[in-house]
Amino acid sequence: MLPRSFQYFAPGSVEDAVRFLGEHRGEAKVVAGGMSLIPLMKLRLASPSYVVDINGIRGLGDVAESQDRRSLVLGALTRHHTVETSPLVKRRAPLLAEAAGMIGDPQVRNMGTIGGALAHSDPSGDLGAVMLALRGSVTAAGRGGEREIPIDSFLVDTFTTALEEDELVTRVAVPASAGGTEGGAYLKLERKVGDFATVGVAVQLRIEGGLCTYAGVGLTAVGPKSLRAGRAEALLVGKRVTKEAILEASAAAAAECSPSDDPLRGSASYKREMVGVFARRALELAAGRAKG
Repeated sequence: MLPRSFQYFAPGSVEDAVRFLGEHRGEAKVVAGGMSLIPLMKLRLASPSYVVDINGIRGLGDVAESQDRRSLVLGALTRHHTVETSPLVKRRAPLLAEAAGMIGDPQVRNMGTIGGALAHSDPSGDLGAVMLALRGSVTAAGRGGEREIPIDSFLVDTFTTALEEDELVTRVAVPASAGGTEGGAYLKLERKVGDFATVGVAVQLRIEGGLCTYAGVGLTAVGPKSLRAGRAEALLVGKRVTKEAILEASAAAAAECSPSDDPLRGSASYKREMVGVFARRALELAAGRAKG
């Protein structure tokens, strides 16, 4: 199918984009990589009157450390391929780089953007769970200025975020890795390479003096949005990451998810079982990496 007719606007600045979105509230959609919006428009599942192409806005594809070097900041237009291959991302947020390399296929990774993926809020998307594990944040610009939104608040529901109709994502931030004491892992079950996840688990751990001082666990494709396994996290913090602790946390993650039956990817009970399996594997891998 072909999309319905629409008007195209290519702003030269964030301010121009925000102004246009405000003037056409509810009628305009922002396109970055187009990996989600364009297929929806072709199927006429989305038919915006206006498409706002932000690719011409300079500075939205930058990757840098914050001034205090505690965070890694990525512009909304940073392509998945850049996230995957950037030496800075690999060093300061290796979990993010690892997950970016598992998104779709080369075409999707070359065109898709971190800001667009998070704004789409697909529960089967890989980056939501990773951002939850890292406790990242999203900065949105609107007519009232910029606001930083913690990822737990940003992801609201299926294809729904905390963005207002006159706002767009400008950058994404995650705490920078402390190096040898931290380790992360993202694992997912997929029917074939490049497919959406049947189940995905993102884990970030910090182990100091033999004890876990930080645990982040995010889940992909097993709920109406990317989910935080908060009970699994709580079971790990302050303890030694032993085989028994990992098994207990993995079982908690499986109990916390809310998958649905799917004729393509399996029953809810199967997915829940797989969350336990992949959580255990991801925790083991992350713990091994955190211990060097």
